[in-house]
Order: sequence, then C-alpha cells, then structure tokens
Amino acid sequence: MPPPEGPVITDVIAHPLTQSLPKPTVTSWGAYTEVSMVLIEVRTDTGITGIGETLARFSPLAYADLIETSLKPRLTGQPAHAIAAHWQTMRRALSGRSGGMLFEAIAGVDIALWDILGKSAGLPVATLLGGQGRRAIDVYAAAVNWVDDAAAIDELQNYFDRGFTRIKVKLSTPVPDACRRIELLRNHAGDNIGLCVDANWAYSLDEAIVVGQALAANGFFWFEEPLKPEDEDGYRELRRRCDVPLAAGESNYTIDQAAPLVTSRTLSILQPDVARSGGITETRRIADFAYAHNVGYAPHIGMSGIVCETASVHLAAAMPNFRVMECECDESPFKTEIADLAPGCLRQKNSRLDVPTGPGLGLDINWDAVARLRTKA
Repeated sequence: MPPPEGPVITDVIAHPLTQSLPKPTVTSWGAYTEVSMVLIEVRTDTGITGIGETLARFSPLAYADLIETSLKPRLTGQPAHAIAAHWQTMRRALSGRSGGMLFEAIAGVDIALWDILGKSAGLPVATLLGGQGRRAIDVYAAAVNWVDDAAAIDELQNYFDRGFTRIKVKLSTPVPDACRRIELLRNHAGDNIGLCVDANWAYSLDEAIVVGQALAANGFFWFEEPLKPEDEDGYRELRRRCDVPLAAGESNYTIDQAAPLVTSRTLSILQPDVARSGGITETRRIADFAYAHNVGYAPHIGMSGIVCETASVHLAAAMPNFRVMECECDESPFKTEIADLAPGCLRQKNSRLDVPTGPGLGLDINWDAVARLRTKA
C-alpha cells in the first residue's frame, strides 16, 4: 500500500512588508533607514499552514506578484511534502540562468514547505534535516556600523555589555581610515573577543590586500565580502596575498554559484542566506557541498526577519560544517513583532543561542503585526 501523500496545498499567499528601522544600519553601501521583505503563507487542506520569508529588500510588491502569479499556480492542488519536486517546478517558472528575484521567491515558499513538513511530523526542522542534534549554536553580534570612531566604540561596548564574545565590524573606504578602525577596535576589545569584518564589496583588489594585512596583524577571524561577488579571480588572488581567512556567499543563489570559490578552497567560510539561496532545500545542498570540500558554513541573516533567522538556526543545528551564525542586533520590527519568538540578539547568552524545539520552525505569527507592516501600494 502506498504511503499517504499528506496535506495538499490549497493556497500560497505573499505578504509584502516594509519597516522603518528605529536606527539606521550603516555599511559601505550607505545608510539603510527602511527595508522590506515578503512573508510567505502556504495553506493546506488539513489546516496546517507553513510560513516562509523571501529576501526582498526593495520592491516587495513585485516579489509578491511574482509569487502569486508564477509560483502559486504551479503548487496549488499538489502534495505539500514533495518539496524537492516543487523546488524544480518553481525553478522552471522562468527561463535563464539561476538567480535574481525568482530564487529569492522560491526561498520563501520552500521554507514554508519545510515548516509544513515539520508540523505534520510533529518535529522541528532541525530534526528533519537529520543533522548533528545541536541544542544550541554559536553566534556573533552584527554589527558595529561604519560610523565615527566614538560611535563605533560605543556600539562595540554595547555588545560586550550584552554578553557577546564574537562581534562583526562594518568597514568601508578610505582604506587608511579602515585600517585605523581595525586597530582601534582591536585595542578596545582586547585579545579575548573574537572580531571579524564585513566590507560589503567596498574594495578593489589592491585595497583589499592592504586591509587584509591589517586584519591579519590584528587577529580578526575573517574578512567578509571584500570584493564584488563576480570577481572570483580577485578572490583567488586575495587569498594568495593575505593571511586572514576569507568569507563570502550571501550573494549566491545556488550551489553552482558557490562552487568555484569552494572547490578552489579560496573561501574558508561560506555564508549563504536561506531567504535568498533557494530556501532550506538549496541552502542545505550548498552547505553539504562546502562540507565535502572542508569549507565552513556560517549562515548570513542581515536585515531579514525572524522567519529567516529561525530557519537559519535550524540549518545551523543540523549541518556538520557549521561554524557560527550571524546574530543581527539592529532594532527591527521584522524580528520583534512578527512572531512569538524573540530574536536571537535578545535570547543569546555569551554568544550561544538555543535551537527552537517546537514542530516545524517553531513560530506562531502575529497577523496583526503583519497587517500593520504591510507595504503600501
């Protein structure tokens, strides 16, 4: 007798949301005062609803339209548990090379399907992934913004006071200022606090070499996205010419985009973002591929919401090559208002974060908050 197919998808709803940040996030790209996302709701005939999140920093209405016009018709009436098959079906919604809005849209739906699977089985997603059985994971605070020296010291001290033992620093240009910032923050932190840097593509190769040398001299544990993601030759040359470990991958959508810098061991740390890189299904493939090449996995979160963060915690708990997860600390209604689970920055203790134990992602959504944050047309 064939096994039952389980719940059937009856609806896919995209909720475009926009928040004003209480405090701007400042990187080499500039100051972010407003950011968006799309919350995905997948309903089934059994009453089980899955929740996902699509990385849609800007133009969330366009993402919502793509999901409801191109993905929803391919999924309604289908068994919810056929997640791998649905991933391939959604991939064929648009032609062309992998990437862009389609894969971020797929990510949100895929996360919701895993949430349904976990709720149906009565198990957390981390258990369904068959991983390491971790009950807590290591996290680092993100981030000390690219602000003036006094403000940067204040932000660093705030993370100390909150119990973080690992902290990310944002850097930009000019390079001499970045190198001075590296020394300033290391001197303030001392030798017992782990520091890493995120440059958000700020540098040319020659600039990155200088900054990388300063990072190595000051004991920073990685140099994240120093170059634009397409500059794979630049990353390989940078790896040869500086000693600080390189980290990247949040800009990748699929395993084939991650592969070149993983197979060459250019990266020490790979950082896919589950709300961009095709959801839990593709992110798991990417992390496993990195594991096969002895490259660490460190989930990227950034300015995303609580659903992205929680899905990342489940992946971190399961993947054998997990190293440490980003714990975004900037104030954000997407993290504090949308669900019943407090964000990691408020739950962590000494840079350790418990893994949710409820079925699926372990989240209940506050639909009143979703309505308040809905993007205005």
